[in-house]
Amino acid sequence: MTWYEGALLGLLQGATEFLPVSSSGHLVMGQTLLGIELPGVTVEVALHFATLLSVLIVYRGRVARLLAGVARRDPAQMRYAGLLLLASVPAAIAGLGFGGFLESLFDTPAVAGAALLVTGCIVWTARRALARRPAGSPGAGVAVVMGLAQAVAIVPGISRSGATVVAALWRGVSPSEAAAFSFLMSVPAIGGAALLKLPAAGWEEGGALAVAGIVACATGVVAIRTFRMMLERRAFHLFAPYLWAAGAAFLVFTARA
Repeated sequence: MTWYEGALLGLLQGATEFLPVSSSGHLVMGQTLLGIELPGVTVEVALHFATLLSVLIVYRGRVARLLAGVARRDPAQMRYAGLLLLASVPAAIAGLGFGGFLESLFDTPAVAGAALLVTGCIVWTARRALARRPAGSPGAGVAVVMGLAQAVAIVPGISRSGATVVAALWRGVSPSEAAAFSFLMSVPAIGGAALLKLPAAGWEEGGALAVAGIVACATGVVAIRTFRMMLERRAFHLFAPYLWAAGAAFLVFTARA
């Protein structure tokens, strides 16, 4: 892998991991349309850790308060940490119990195209959810619903950030709290995925990997902030037309291939 290839992979990973457009769906489209594949598990691990760092940078203050609160057994912070763990359970169960089936979906490109259309519909409903002016905070019920949405988002083409945030909005959670909880609950998911693949990784391509990681981290920070800005400005639904166009065009391509 060259340095510019690493930069390109980092740019794509950082943007699609956090914007509600599905990084897995775009990976499938890239593989099908352009023959692009991640050059080994090492790069995938590096990119996962880089995007994990993006979340920690943007929410560094909140993460610091959470860790400090848990250390001193503050009830509010302990409860929030418990909600994050609760939200992680459905995806863990899905990955461990149905991992083989879910991985097989990546071998059927049409699944990603159809799922992008579904994601577009999910994201579009944010318009009505935001019109209700949700102002609550996550509770146990919200954590479970968001966790289920995260589990469904293992399917290529379903956006994790889009599905979880929209689910929270419909449950009455404020936009800022929905985004914060969604991105913080991604830490165990992204970190767990990287750790599972870590034993198979080698680190020979140090320079290119460093470039890929730095670009992915920086792009991820911009993507998270863009995501929050569009959510606060009630323009989140504007991602939907792109998802519909991309999904429909890809389905047409796969039907003709």
